Amino acid sequence: MTLKITWGEASARRMQRQFLAVPAPAGSAVAEVVGAMLGAHAQVMSAAELSVGMRAEGVTRADVRAALWEDRTLVKTHGPRGTVHLLRSAELPFWTAALRAIPSHPSPFAPDVRLTDEQAEQVVTAIGDALDGVFLTIDELNDEVVARTGSWAGDLVMPAFQGMWPRWRQVMHRAGQSGALCFGPHRGRKVTYTRPARIGPDAELTAPQAVAALVRRHLRAYGPATPAHFAKWAATSKGWAGDVFGTLARAGEIEEVRFEGASAWVAAGDTRFPAEAVRGVRLLPYFDAYGIAAQPRELLFPGASYTRALAGGQAGNYPVLLVDGVVAGVWHQRRQGRRTTVTVEPLARLTARQERELGEQVERVGEVLEAKPELVVGAVTTGPHA
Repeated sequence: MTLKITWGEASARRMQRQFLAVPAPAGSAVAEVVGAMLGAHAQVMSAAELSVGMRAEGVTRADVRAALWEDRTLVKTHGPRGTVHLLRSAELPFWTAALRAIPSHPSPFAPDVRLTDEQAEQVVTAIGDALDGVFLTIDELNDEVVARTGSWAGDLVMPAFQGMWPRWRQVMHRAGQSGALCFGPHRGRKVTYTRPARIGPDAELTAPQAVAALVRRHLRAYGPATPAHFAKWAATSKGWAGDVFGTLARAGEIEEVRFEGASAWVAAGDTRFPAEAVRGVRLLPYFDAYGIAAQPRELLFPGASYTRALAGGQAGNYPVLLVDGVVAGVWHQRRQGRRTTVTVEPLARLTARQERELGEQVERVGEVLEAKPELVVGAVTTGPHA
């Protein structure tokens, strides 16, 4: 008989495995928490620090920065969906093997802007060669890439914010995903890049092995999930994901379940779910891994939250208030010196217990960010993050 799983059961297990039900105990390695999340989105670094810190007792932004720049147990690079993530350094060979094997969506750029496949490979190789053993700013890296490839790489043809970027930058994320580039420490106020060291036993993984491992890990962290859910998380095609799931099902590596009345998948043998739902209030920052990966999205963002807390259906653009495992509001924090004002906009009236828990979560935000927090309950007027 096919196992039947409810949203409450799935949500409880996901939150347990994400350290959102109970934070990781004091002294837990920051990298272990990041690994359980399948990476912490780090386009906004303070949000990455909060994502990790809210999941681990006693961890502050200083601990996350130490893991990244001193202990080097974390690496900041382009991860899933080509976006900037913190990943476990020891797992970088696994990630690069898997991410290189995931087909991307067609280029959004006009034909005369795009790089050919051959040019893209030239650029990625040039980036890796230029960054080997050194730290370069984006301008210094630009000069190196153009010198190693040709003037075509430096043509200012790529629309970006209020200006134009050189052609080669449209595959910068691919360089990160292939292990040719990662972020280095700031030089003054300028970002630097370098080539990460390749370590760990996963360096010999084939592409199919790495993709299979990634699917199994995704299902353990965020399952049950469908091929469409995985495709959305990985920014790839549903057809390709469906083929991968089919191959893994035939090999007995994943198994089918019924999730809220529909077909979905879990890793083989991973069929135990908590009997009780997770209760309580949680604050998740911009682009938190749980808010992005947990599906179906209409169940995580029920009712009014689907309109208020998503930006055109896209998760992550607003920090969210979780109540009993579902999104029930948005919030925003504004730092001034050593103080931060945390404005929370609940979409329904909170109970006395929930108000108390919200206050505790705000205090924790202050601890992570090393600031004195002030809670304001009211409308969040800040728009979605770009």
